[in-house]
Amino acid sequence: MPTGDLSNHIYLASRSLRRRELLKQIGISFEVLLTRDNPSRGVDVNEDPLPGELPGAYVVRVARAKAEEGWRQMVKRKLRAYPLLAADTSVAVGNEIIGKPRDRDHATAILQRLSGTQHQVYSAVAVFHADTFESRLSISTVTLRNIDPAEIKHYVAIGDGLDKAGAYAIQGRGAVFICNLQGSYSGVMGLPLYESSELLKKIGLNAL
Repeated sequence: MPTGDLSNHIYLASRSLRRRELLKQIGISFEVLLTRDNPSRGVDVNEDPLPGELPGAYVVRVARAKAEEGWRQMVKRKLRAYPLLAADTSVAVGNEIIGKPRDRDHATAILQRLSGTQHQVYSAVAVFHADTFESRLSISTVTLRNIDPAEIKHYVAIGDGLDKAGAYAIQGRGAVFICNLQGSYSGVMGLPLYESSELLKKIGLNAL
């Protein structure tokens, strides 16, 4: 259990190291509350898109489902009832949702498709605490330069974007592919800090 000042303390229902870094950036103390996400051992939240589901609705639904499941786990384990935050991020071309690559070949295909084009990054955050359950959505537009096939091959071999929606990491070497960003850098990274801080303020937690 944590020690010290717990006035800005929450549970983070995410395995993402990026989200942990972003919460630390705005001065929020947290504990990671993990749920199952290994298909071979079962999953607590099914992240498959529903038929015809639009990207914005999809990420909001999944973020809220992660928050609900995290809260259930907290109650089941009889943990202290800190506020809980969950998030979900996905890339889309038009209304087509592009998730994380299945393997290196799929990552190559995704980057080939995104090369030289614009796409949207949808990032949703949900906060669950007592009688408060709210979510926010951030939408950013990212333009990638034309990426040489040899660069794609090298980048995929490095593995920098294999566990990222869109097969690239804005905070890693994939940043060299981005020639324009309209929207939230932190949202593309995986946790929109403006929206997150606004939700946390509603339950009395102040960033910074």
